[in-house]
Amino acid sequence: MNFDYLTPVNETMLAYAKMLSDLSFGQSMDIYTTQNKFPNLTNKKIAIIGVEERRASVKNYSDDFNLNEIRKELYKLYPGNWPMNVVDLGNISPGNTIEDTYFALGELLSYLIKNKIIPIIIGGGQDLTYANYRAYDKLEQTVNIVAVDNKFDLGTIEDELTSQSYLSKIVMNQPNNLFNYSNIGYQTYFNSQDELDLLEKLYFEAYRLGEVSNSIQLVEPILRDADIVSIDLSSIKRADAPANNNATPNGFTGTEICAISRYAGISDKVTSFGIYEYNPKLDSNNQTAQLISQMIWYFIEGVNYRANDYPFGLKDNYKKYIVPIEDQVLNFHKSNKSGRWWMEINLNENNKSKRHALIPCTYQDYVSATNQEIPDRWIKTLKKLV
Repeated sequence: MNFDYLTPVNETMLAYAKMLSDLSFGQSMDIYTTQNKFPNLTNKKIAIIGVEERRASVKNYSDDFNLNEIRKELYKLYPGNWPMNVVDLGNISPGNTIEDTYFALGELLSYLIKNKIIPIIIGGGQDLTYANYRAYDKLEQTVNIVAVDNKFDLGTIEDELTSQSYLSKIVMNQPNNLFNYSNIGYQTYFNSQDELDLLEKLYFEAYRLGEVSNSIQLVEPILRDADIVSIDLSSIKRADAPANNNATPNGFTGTEICAISRYAGISDKVTSFGIYEYNPKLDSNNQTAQLISQMIWYFIEGVNYRANDYPFGLKDNYKKYIVPIEDQVLNFHKSNKSGRWWMEINLNENNKSKRHALIPCTYQDYVSATNQEIPDRWIKTLKKLV
């Protein structure tokens, strides 16, 4: 892998980190600087990458862009009772063209994911999610994307690739490796009925802000089924994250977005995590930088508390519940280790999408099935698999 795409972290950040407590993040993780040289990635589990590309960030462009304040806030935090196998790989600077940036990011992410290192991407425009998605092409697998956003960012197929049209490019462009897309936190008045109808037609999933805020646990099985998690800061209310020109009065609170980040970390399947649309020029008292650093903290904690109980292990580690419904038989699996639930769709061994045949669910989905109500996620997944 050629790491020339990466720009080392500014030396002032290293000097800042050295002034912190020996127990802090800044002192506990490897940081790529000119002085420190490129770090050894052996045994590293998580890599932080800044991406300074913002040319396709609609209505949120900043001509003075850096990620130093986020790093300052992150470095001074203290890790929990878990190993610090985290590395800060510095930044990807904007290429001569935006396609150059996408290529560089995609190459780096593909390398990290292949080597079982989870990248945390800090941007920059949310259009970088497209480069993140393309990084999975070399892995030859279909992927699930979860976007935390107040809009679907569909645009039209005629639109240029931007932060507000990247999803249509993911859906339409070849190779098409997308199996499922889920939106968490959309606000209905920002999305047309045609867009809602299209997502329903594609058997995608969308969860309104109010629905999730009323029961944040709702997102756990959704994130448990994700490969890519992409968070747009405009999904957070302006009062909690002002450093985004598209932020609005309504949105997730800081507490809620940190809970979502932790659920993403706990997911055994999530292999990349991105936080996008940061605009430092609008950040009052570094409040958004603080929140982003805490989101990263919660994600890392989640990764370190993964149960690794996806039901492909020994049958003794799970309880199986069989529920007949009309002409169907639904099989549910409950982990003895974590108490989490999955529901199963029976497929032949040659089906290329077999990795999607186990659907994360909740105990309530099992209860609904016993009341002869087939869970909506089971139906949508079945329609995509057959």
